[in-house]
Amino acid sequence: MSNDLAIGIDIGGTKVAGGVVDGEGRVIARARRDTPHRSTAPHVVEDVIVDAVKELLAAAPSRPVAIGIGAAGFVSSDRATVVFAPHLSWRHEPLREALRQRIDLPVFVDNDANASCWAEWRFGAVRQESHVVMVNLGTGIGGAILTDGQMQRGRFGIAGEFGHMQVVPDGHRCECGNRGCWEQYASGNALVREARSMIAANSPMAADMAAMVDGDPTKLTGPMITEAAQGGDSTAEELLAEIGTWLGVGLANLANAFDPGAFVIGGGVSAAGPMLLDPAKASFRRHLSGRGYRPEARIVKAQLSNEAGLVGAADLARTEVEQAGGAQ
Repeated sequence: MSNDLAIGIDIGGTKVAGGVVDGEGRVIARARRDTPHRSTAPHVVEDVIVDAVKELLAAAPSRPVAIGIGAAGFVSSDRATVVFAPHLSWRHEPLREALRQRIDLPVFVDNDANASCWAEWRFGAVRQESHVVMVNLGTGIGGAILTDGQMQRGRFGIAGEFGHMQVVPDGHRCECGNRGCWEQYASGNALVREARSMIAANSPMAADMAAMVDGDPTKLTGPMITEAAQGGDSTAEELLAEIGTWLGVGLANLANAFDPGAFVIGGGVSAAGPMLLDPAKASFRRHLSGRGYRPEARIVKAQLSNEAGLVGAADLARTEVEQAGGAQ
């Protein structure tokens, strides 16, 4: 363990999660912070990251070899700059250089979904699969493509932004600036939006969920909806099934583009399990072109849960250092 530790930091829309990760993908120390509001200056987010890294360095049994950052946004192909982060204030933010000036370790930045996909391929649900597409359902939708052990980042580093495929012309406005993006129909935000609208409209069908938040729809969260569905709330089940149906539509489109052997579904919404994935699988089969005459990709739930991003970010950073012979 003395020379295979790395730190992974996963920056999401609501939390910054960090961990010290060994070469087998085990998290041996953890840190967590709230993500600063999107209007906050970029250096404040960097302060939060540095603070979490310092805590993890103090907790590590030996000095890690590198730090990997998984960021929810568009990351440049040189893995140094966050070009655009819909849920943060980063716009062409030189994140790697900013952090290297404050942390005396090699730093690598990647998209958070790339990090999660790498972790699931190395240690989780899709080990040994040669062609993987990951879809992360969280605040928005992140995505990643892995082929023959290589992350496919695209010419400019922005491959895998599946959440911003347009599925409904002139549909709901998205934070990216367009309308009708997939994540407006199949993400955690979409799930919460629909449930809150029912509570705000005093729908009797949402009475149980309204009771959970004392009638205040702004207090309702995605995990609460999942909890309600798991407790037998038929409206919550219906909302999850609707999200799953839209998920299946998008997966069928992605199958046409990438023909993977497996889709791995991660992110917080995936905690709903079969209530989400069963409708997704049915919708996928219904919308897949050439259905009945082509092999179908497996659709599996991610195994590493909320820690996939930090585990993958750490392992990608360690891999980079190893491939460079210990020098960045």
